[in-house]
Amino acid sequence: MDTLRTPDDRFESLPGFPFTPHYADVSDGEGGELRVHYVDEGPSGAPPVLLMHGEPSWSFLYRKMIPILVDAGLRAVAPDLVGFGRSDKPARRTDYTYQRHVDWMTHWLGAVDLHDATLVGQDWGGLIGLRLVAEDPDRFTRVVAANTFLPTGDRHPGDAFLAWQRFSQETPDFTVGRIVNGGCTSDLSPDIVAAYDAPFPDESYKEGARQFPMLVPTSPDDPAAGPNRQAWEVLRQWTKPFLCAFSDQDPITKGADQALRAQIPGCEGQPHTVISGGGHFLQEDRGEQLADVVVDFVGATSR
Repeated sequence: MDTLRTPDDRFESLPGFPFTPHYADVSDGEGGELRVHYVDEGPSGAPPVLLMHGEPSWSFLYRKMIPILVDAGLRAVAPDLVGFGRSDKPARRTDYTYQRHVDWMTHWLGAVDLHDATLVGQDWGGLIGLRLVAEDPDRFTRVVAANTFLPTGDRHPGDAFLAWQRFSQETPDFTVGRIVNGGCTSDLSPDIVAAYDAPFPDESYKEGARQFPMLVPTSPDDPAAGPNRQAWEVLRQWTKPFLCAFSDQDPITKGADQALRAQIPGCEGQPHTVISGGGHFLQEDRGEQLADVVVDFVGATSR
């Protein structure tokens, strides 16, 4: 598998992101290896919070939350999905499949040996993260779902998502920083927009970002539909704490929290919240508030 690796100097002096990079190698599925980057802050023995980003962001998205989690005595672990951030980027769009993303992160979980983790998954961080929970539930103690879902293709994906899917394939310049900005209710400053562009020196680095929208199951016979249905069978038996913390201004995932709450037993009795004023990337718009929700949830369910 041919891969690209973003030069380190692209990540120098990023605003609000002073964290030391960590790396783990995972199998690429073709006999080679991929280097996966992750942030790992806080005491190694503290309860881990796995912060999983989505499309087309990277671990920079969690920079406002990480200090709050660490100050609360937690360990904040934020990987970059393959194709994003400081992680390696397979060069061909066909290298990226839903199953491969799950496999890559499964191998990464084993390499860093996380246990008793709290998953915080947003966007594709939930689509992949919930698969990880279903496939190895003993690694996880609780889940926070933020603007995400686990689709099986059995329901219409919504006009907003289909428009985004078309845009991702048709636009000649996939401007990552502007896309993230467009998914926020706040207007990001130029240096923040540039930080989201940093992993992608040119269009050749964006094959994973362009492919992600096409990997969401939108029909019942999608290759990922069956595995996601199997994951749902596990989630419908999940009795550990499960919290929905969605924002109120995300047209892509609006209403998905209600579907999660209706089907996952661990949602019962939890203080689900709708965070006011946040867009799709609520970590940008209301990151401190989401971090407080996570801290309170871990504290309340650890007693």
